[in-house]
Amino acid sequence: MKASYLTQEGIRAFIRQALQEDVADGDHSSLASIPESATNQAKLLVKDRGVLAGVELAWKIFHEVDPTLRLEVFLQDGAQINHGDIAFTVHGKARSILTAERLVLNCMQRMSGIATYTQSLMKLIEGTGAKLLDTRKTTPNFRMMEKWAVMIGGGTNHRFGLYDMIMLKDNHVDYAGGIKQAIEATHRYLEKLGRTLRIEVETRNLDEVRQALETGGIDRIMLDNFEVPLLREAVELIDGRYETEASGGIKEETIRAVAETGVNYISVGALTHSNRSLDLSLKAFK
Repeated sequence: MKASYLTQEGIRAFIRQALQEDVADGDHSSLASIPESATNQAKLLVKDRGVLAGVELAWKIFHEVDPTLRLEVFLQDGAQINHGDIAFTVHGKARSILTAERLVLNCMQRMSGIATYTQSLMKLIEGTGAKLLDTRKTTPNFRMMEKWAVMIGGGTNHRFGLYDMIMLKDNHVDYAGGIKQAIEATHRYLEKLGRTLRIEVETRNLDEVRQALETGGIDRIMLDNFEVPLLREAVELIDGRYETEASGGIKEETIRAVAETGVNYISVGALTHSNRSLDLSLKAFK
């Protein structure tokens, strides 16, 4: 695992909470219809095209439900998949396979959709030097998996939450009284706490970019909803003094032009909030 948020404890806590939501006091459908001693097997069948994500998580879900379940993995996270592929097979107690089935599929379908869309956008900016970022526009309690899927698809994670980076967005700036006031207040706050956090400030026009440059003491300038010509002008104005991030309204049709302005990062909320899940199913077989 590469990201600091992907801890064994965090993943296990997510799985346990998700199983509690789904199973509660018992998978009564399986308990009622399947003998306790029955063993069987199932295959993860791909019914779509894209990038596979969630295999490692699936193993952890099956293991949490029943440590005696065995997986035979044929395709790893990040693999290119096509209709008819078999990602893995699972063997063991039939009841356990059925209890884990829906959580495994819900996670893998969503994660694979995110990884697939991430990879498609990465291909559009290939060779420009710009990095594709996700955002905090995620599903509550599923952010860890969505950001994990972005990484599997080749993207880069932005901050994980409100706690691991300071981002002074438009409302922060307006409430603080301006760019300069927001940045200076942030430095006083960090000094008081004895903390070191990276600081990014959102700008909405070239005047705010100039204010950010004049104030200094930041790590990155976000250029929010800038048209491409204005974006290019802003990047030239910043001239490498701080990292730059383009954000807001970026679509497949425009992302290449945005990347070619020379920005360091492009953040796209749609990676996690507006994509299609891939069609996967878990099928019993003999």
